[in-house]
Amino acid sequence: MGSALHPRCPVDGSPPTGDWRGWLQEALAAVPPERRRRLRPLAPAGTAQLTAADGPPLLDLASNDYLGLSRHPSVLAAASAELAASGLGAGASRLVSGSRPVHQQLEQALAAWLGRETVLLFPSGFQANLAAVGALADRHSLVLADRLIHHSLLVGVRASGARLQRFRHNDPHDLARRLAAARAIRPGQRLLVLCESLYSMEGTTAPVAALAALCQQHGAALLVDEAHALGLLGPDGRGLAHGHPEVALVSGTFGKAFGSGGAFLAADGLLGDWILQASGAFRYTTALAPPLAAGALAALALLDGPDAAEWRRQLLARALRWRGALVADGWPRPPGEGPILPLLLGDDGRALALQQQLERAGLLTVAIRPPTVPAGSSRLRLVLRHDLPTGTLPHLRAALGGDSPRSV
Repeated sequence: MGSALHPRCPVDGSPPTGDWRGWLQEALAAVPPERRRRLRPLAPAGTAQLTAADGPPLLDLASNDYLGLSRHPSVLAAASAELAASGLGAGASRLVSGSRPVHQQLEQALAAWLGRETVLLFPSGFQANLAAVGALADRHSLVLADRLIHHSLLVGVRASGARLQRFRHNDPHDLARRLAAARAIRPGQRLLVLCESLYSMEGTTAPVAALAALCQQHGAALLVDEAHALGLLGPDGRGLAHGHPEVALVSGTFGKAFGSGGAFLAADGLLGDWILQASGAFRYTTALAPPLAAGALAALALLDGPDAAEWRRQLLARALRWRGALVADGWPRPPGEGPILPLLLGDDGRALALQQQLERAGLLTVAIRPPTVPAGSSRLRLVLRHDLPTGTLPHLRAALGGDSPRSV
């Protein structure tokens, strides 16, 4: 193991050479060109469109703004009013002087909508997941995580010091076997199970009811990351954990279907109070910006309103049509039923080439490569939105060439 000042190379684990700059140069040089990340500013250019500097508008098939609420007049008006009333930032943590009435209003409204006793807000989903794992696991715990769980949850496991096992993706039988073995070896051990409800890179949905039943049977806590499902899936869009009180903790974000920013954890009163009392990730961070909280509160009112059911129905019907069209063009059917449609290509270079091909046709997509996905499973991630214009599917099919992926 390397020390804090002389860590091992993150690429191959070998000892670094020279000073810290030399180590960084070696590590960066080892990153293949097709896996290097670059920041690219994109400015809004109309409904569901973005544009790069001096470039033509691109139809956005990459954003998680599933229902287009980031530009909804009610959401913008609420954020603007709170900006004028409270200022841009909260200026302190919730436990110092940063707690605003809008924070409490949003927490109470979310708790009622989700059927939970307590909701606590966080500035980001990554931070919320760190707090969630830390609340339920420590160095004496065993965490069993779906093999495709989000990176933030894995970082939380490392920070907690817990031991980690991975179970096969969406496989209750594998989880049951591992839970039984863990209980047989150490009957009193604290167990935590991690899953997402809608997997952000796969498009698949977890069998939450089966996982929750197993956790209840074996005395394990279940944490469900609902970031991509809330607003879209489950009863009235309330997520796949809704109606399952045996789920110990729900993590969610406002940066997807809510069209705002920030995140939350939802739990019963006991666990909520424990997070409030013990979580450094909650205690030592500046509170969520009040305008973002106000925007999320307005979005929640829309999601609980009369139009949202039709928005969801139309979006999921569109996802079904797109899957059928892609299969007709020779692509493997993207898994799942929701708005995330991965086109599996395998090779990093092929994924990047297809991204560039679609961009030349005016469509913005992103090649997803390792380490975000397992090696050999690079893909193009298509994301559907409620506000995509009519004719987007024929546009995409033409940009793909109408051919099977063998020709890409």
